[in-house]
Amino acid sequence: MHKASSLRQALLAGNKRKKDVAHDILNGIKDKKKFWMIGFGLSGLLLLAGGYCLYRTWWDGIGMWGENKSINWAWDITNFVWWIGIGHAGTLISAILLLCRAKWRTSINRSAEAMTHCAVSCSSFYILAHLGRPWLFYWVFPIPNTYGDLWVNFNSPLVWDAFAILTYLLVSMLYWYLGLIPDLAQLREMSSGFKKRMYKILSLNWENSTWQWRRYESIMLTIAGLATALVISVHSIVAMDFATSILKGWHSTFFPPYFVIGAILSGFAMVLTLLIPLRKLLNLEDYITVRHIENMNKLVILTSGLIGISYFIEIFKAWYIGKLDGFMMFYRMGGDYATFFYLMLLFNALLPQLLWFKSLRRNLMFSFCLSLLVNIGMWLERFVIIVTTLSRGYLPSSWALFFPSMYDVGVFIFSIGLFFFLFLLFIRYVPVVTMWEVKEMIETPVNNTSREQSKAQEKGVESH
Repeated sequence: MHKASSLRQALLAGNKRKKDVAHDILNGIKDKKKFWMIGFGLSGLLLLAGGYCLYRTWWDGIGMWGENKSINWAWDITNFVWWIGIGHAGTLISAILLLCRAKWRTSINRSAEAMTHCAVSCSSFYILAHLGRPWLFYWVFPIPNTYGDLWVNFNSPLVWDAFAILTYLLVSMLYWYLGLIPDLAQLREMSSGFKKRMYKILSLNWENSTWQWRRYESIMLTIAGLATALVISVHSIVAMDFATSILKGWHSTFFPPYFVIGAILSGFAMVLTLLIPLRKLLNLEDYITVRHIENMNKLVILTSGLIGISYFIEIFKAWYIGKLDGFMMFYRMGGDYATFFYLMLLFNALLPQLLWFKSLRRNLMFSFCLSLLVNIGMWLERFVIIVTTLSRGYLPSSWALFFPSMYDVGVFIFSIGLFFFLFLLFIRYVPVVTMWEVKEMIETPVNNTSREQSKAQEKGVESH
């Protein structure tokens, strides 16, 4: 009994009551509307600045990007894989924590899932950006009787990415929307007029009955299991884009688990980057507590250790095989991009080990700065993997160095603006914290009576 009570206090500060939850979570953005307007305006400026570069790219051709005869798509595929890694991690984090019955997921799951949709939108945008003719995007889908005898090239990684991302986006949106239904029903009761009608439609006639809750929990667990398997398979497909090539440094069966581990690390880092400022700006310190930050930091330690082991395996494999793989690894460690390689090791594998100290795990400023460095480190990892391999091909005559053009950088700025534009819309119109799960934590009896037993008793009373 005492253990359950202390856990509740660690995850929900301020001795909250059920009626306080909706007021605190929904009024946070109203009290900080000025902050939201400033952030929304800045993201709009990023979209405008990057949009000009995107316009020039589509109008004048993909040659506006800093490419040469041997290093193709270097900057843009780096950004695509970085965004897709962040996007895959959000739903994976929420789904795995749900399957593990982790109570502390309550305050982070919705933001993590929203981060997924924003990041996947940015990665999907990169597919459209490098098509050259974005208005023909549907050509990547094998639609019968549309192109006559023309079918897509199923050997192209572009087709794999289109299938994988679309499937993942649909499942993650379904998972996110189902989690919203009880909160939408509560917003329906708190609204009037047009908003009430819209919330009534979106809440799918949710009545908060015991029968609905029983079915609801079953379908959420089922979709969480499907989403977990889907995330691993989809990001493995992204990794196989590299692994199925014959280029040295890429042709390895080790890439799928390597990429999945990196995606989870970058996802937790991005969640920390977003939630640490939000808890202060939206007055959510009682709901996103230091305990939540500490638990996420513990998982950062775990995934950072795994990514460090992955780096060691990759270096050992290159040394053991020797020849071209060894040459490529020695080039990464001592060549033109060696600085990026060592920064990658520092940010992703070494600095997160400082979180073994409890005082640093619970230090919000340190956690925020470290999460930024991990995000940078994961971007550097993608850059090192892609650019070093392409800059040292099989023929010395094709060796070159890569320098991004202003249009490369501008399109990346556009994607950052798009991410924050979408995320700010999310926090403006959707509760950042899952209200019904917080209320469930408040009303859960401290004794050993399970939720299923409580609902069975409620059903018996209703039937009586």
